[in-house]
Amino acid sequence: MGCGSSKDPETAAAATKSVGVDKNLKQAKNEEMCKIKMLLLGAGDSGKSTIFKQMRLLYGAPRTDDELRMYGVVVRSNIVVTIRKLVSHLRNLGLEDSLDKESHTGGDAMTCRQAYDKLVAHLVDKSETTPSAQDSDGEDKKDWVGQNRLAGLAANEDAKEFLTHHESIRILWQSKTMAKVWDKRSAVDVGDSHKDFLDEVPRIASPDFKPTTKDVLIARVRTTQIVMEKYKINGAEFEMYDVGGQRSERRKWIHCFDDVMAVIFVASLSGYDQALAEAKKSNRMIEALELFRSVVNNSSFEKTSIMLFLNKRDIFAEKIMRSDIAAQKPFSDYAGPTKDYDRGVLYFIQKFKESLIDGVLRDSFIHVTCATDTNNMERVLDNTVTVIKNENLKRSGFQGID
Repeated sequence: MGCGSSKDPETAAAATKSVGVDKNLKQAKNEEMCKIKMLLLGAGDSGKSTIFKQMRLLYGAPRTDDELRMYGVVVRSNIVVTIRKLVSHLRNLGLEDSLDKESHTGGDAMTCRQAYDKLVAHLVDKSETTPSAQDSDGEDKKDWVGQNRLAGLAANEDAKEFLTHHESIRILWQSKTMAKVWDKRSAVDVGDSHKDFLDEVPRIASPDFKPTTKDVLIARVRTTQIVMEKYKINGAEFEMYDVGGQRSERRKWIHCFDDVMAVIFVASLSGYDQALAEAKKSNRMIEALELFRSVVNNSSFEKTSIMLFLNKRDIFAEKIMRSDIAAQKPFSDYAGPTKDYDRGVLYFIQKFKESLIDGVLRDSFIHVTCATDTNNMERVLDNTVTVIKNENLKRSGFQGID
């Protein structure tokens, strides 16, 4: 008499559950393999974080009011940090007496020298204590930005200083003496694009101030941790990682190397005559070249698409009118004419190409960019995304897309 086998119901349920788990794990693995992981690398102040913000602007979610308030605090803080450095630089250059010769025009309540003295006392030497910002009738200002915990304690304190001293900042910034200091700014670590903030102090000091898209892009927040955002672009899943570029932050980069399909390396064209903020004897462009060499020749990136963004082209174009490339000791071999933007760009492109030990850096992988120009970055990033998708398909054994 035959005897048919039967399964214990609990065993059958466990087997079904196991098959379901395996199926989910396989699906998750496939999704992870299809995900395109992009890594932003480069030295400090190269514009990486601005490109990261452009990615969100073009492909991600809009900023919340809380995020905009945070950037409002940062913008005001950036102005104070910048003017503090410029005031100190003015003093070091010995230009204080020239402020006394500035003509007093318009309805300004104070002279340029008085504005300077006030900023030295409150922002530089801090020999005088700054009271809380109040309006003319003594009531606290009702300000849209206010204080914001996301910005950090130091930024909030600087933002309060700005609201108290914005008129002194405006008067000094508009002086001829400060224009001379700005032309000599390569000696101090200030953000070139923050000139736009200084040109619009009254708008930024207004209680109704709400940061624009451009304000958010220009605002400088030092990246001290690994930041990641996800995007879905033309049906493909992208993850972009931004990491700090200062030397002290680079030890964290190794944690991002696994499964990277593309590296966007960002270097500042305008850094050829500047020193590093963290190492005053090191040239910024030389640092970028050495860092690029270590990235492109790293075995971790052997099968990774590496894109080069030579950023801050607008600042470079303005700077070479007054700062000769060949006059900088590391680049004394530059033989092109002075004040020639195109020859200068080609010279630095060749410098980066020479960094490769093996292989060739294709021209299609090189972009000369202005990270604060959304129209420029939209074209560049769209091209970059297409190239990365093609390279990913080729590595998977498929033909690239047009």
